[in-house]
Amino acid sequence: MQKNNDTPNNAAEYHLNQYQHNLPKFSVYEMDSYLKKYDKKRRKAHAANHYQIIWFKKGSGRYFVHFKAYDVDENTLFFLTKNDIHYFDRNTNYKGVLIQFNEEFLIQNNNDIAFFFKHNLFNNQKQPSCSLNTDDTFILDEYLNLIKNELTDKKESSHELLRCYLKVFLIQLQYRWQKSNTIDGRRVLPEDKKQLQLIKFVNSIEENYKKRLKISDYAGLLQISPRTLSDLTSQLLDKSPSEMIHERIITEAQRLLLDTNYNINKIGYHLGFDDDSYFVKYFKKHASISPLDFRTFNLREITTS
Repeated sequence: MQKNNDTPNNAAEYHLNQYQHNLPKFSVYEMDSYLKKYDKKRRKAHAANHYQIIWFKKGSGRYFVHFKAYDVDENTLFFLTKNDIHYFDRNTNYKGVLIQFNEEFLIQNNNDIAFFFKHNLFNNQKQPSCSLNTDDTFILDEYLNLIKNELTDKKESSHELLRCYLKVFLIQLQYRWQKSNTIDGRRVLPEDKKQLQLIKFVNSIEENYKKRLKISDYAGLLQISPRTLSDLTSQLLDKSPSEMIHERIITEAQRLLLDTNYNINKIGYHLGFDDDSYFVKYFKKHASISPLDFRTFNLREITTS
């Protein structure tokens, strides 16, 4: 795994097998050895440019996603998408697995794109985690062992089989995640069509949040009306489109404040703010703290967490 920290856009992003082109953009780590190896890095707020499934099998503590603390219990899973800011607490006694992959590995054709949208666990902004029961863990471990065995084969011909195993693993996870979000036999998850529209909006924000587009511009990109977009985000996330855009800008600002030495002006300019004083006001309005105070307070908190 390679860390690139040359520019604001790449600050604190971790790349999967970036310079090892013969290796799949896919990896599985045992959590205890992983945390010991990357202890200091993983206790620092960071983001990755790939997807991650973190399965805490044993141990208890706290895991942080976008600076919100989540309790970790036995058999808790977290689903992290690209650019999610996250970090571990100081506990290195966890047992579990960390699975990482990117779109380049999973998506090979249009059918794979449809699969990824349908079985996407990584755009659930309300709750990035779920819990497993004993039966769930037994089945998932069976598939995980198949993946681990295939990873020992260094031939590129094995990549296709790895993709198949990963897809089955994701299907199994999706089923169990949906089961945990069912009440009295009724799904509390959104319909696939609306979920797909939401994913497209999230992806559109990701591509354009530094351009300071209006809501009408985003709606135009999705070929829907601003009212339809507002109803969509309100129904599925209880948020307005503007709130989602503000959150993405603030999240990136927070990442840059913690993981780079760039001054406030440079960070503001990188995020599309020509006036640094306006950026400070914007940040304080949506984060309830100034950029400088945020940097000072959280760097101190992370080192003692």
